[in-house]
Amino acid sequence: MMELPETDSGNNNGQDEILPVLYQDDALIVINKPTGLLVHRSPIDRHETRFALQLVRNQIGQRVYPVHRLDKPTSGALVFALSSEIARKLTEQFTAKQIDKTYLAVVRGYAPESGTIDHALVEEPDKKMPGSKIKSDPQPAVSHYRCLAQAELSVLIERYPQSRFSLVEVKPETGRRHQIRRHMKHINHPIIGDAKHGRGRYNRYFKECMDSDRLLLAATEISFDHPVSGEKLTIKAPVQDNMLALMNRLGWQLWVERYR
Repeated sequence: MMELPETDSGNNNGQDEILPVLYQDDALIVINKPTGLLVHRSPIDRHETRFALQLVRNQIGQRVYPVHRLDKPTSGALVFALSSEIARKLTEQFTAKQIDKTYLAVVRGYAPESGTIDHALVEEPDKKMPGSKIKSDPQPAVSHYRCLAQAELSVLIERYPQSRFSLVEVKPETGRRHQIRRHMKHINHPIIGDAKHGRGRYNRYFKECMDSDRLLLAATEISFDHPVSGEKLTIKAPVQDNMLALMNRLGWQLWVERYR
């Protein structure tokens, strides 16, 4: 369970910001995290003053407990428990791989129709974290994906006069750090906007010519057993407008409407 201190930053930088609530009851709350927002305070980004943990706490007026993470540049469904006991139960489901997550990504190239990436990953250390070390043994990591749409632009970004892109749905079976980003790179279809695992020329083109300066990865659905009732709970997260606008420019209007 991810219990973290909820100390205030000493100012109100963005702390009155309201985050979209996708689901809420007496046990938990699920919000739609925007890109660029950290889940909680971290030495990795010491300059940041906005955190989902504090924003949600202030928004609902009570302590919240994070049970999983989304990378800072990833948008989408983020779950918080409203008590330590509920956090423990949800964490047990994550550990037992009983929680299903679905992501949407825009990647370089024409991705295959569908596939499974079974590629173990060595844990990535946080370079800015004191004492951060690499675990030498690769950890099992599995992701399932399917290609939803493709697009071709008559623009030379690397070697060819045309550049191709795909919209893919990814369902990670495991939860390794940066798993989807690293797996898509592994099959040579890196996610657009990924500064660490992507392709610099593509990222620059999308920033300068497509008005897209974000990681094009969104957590669009999460499904798990409710920790109190035991009933299956499936929560969908609309894709953020800046990513929808990019999808629209690539001609994927059908999927824009579906994920709006």
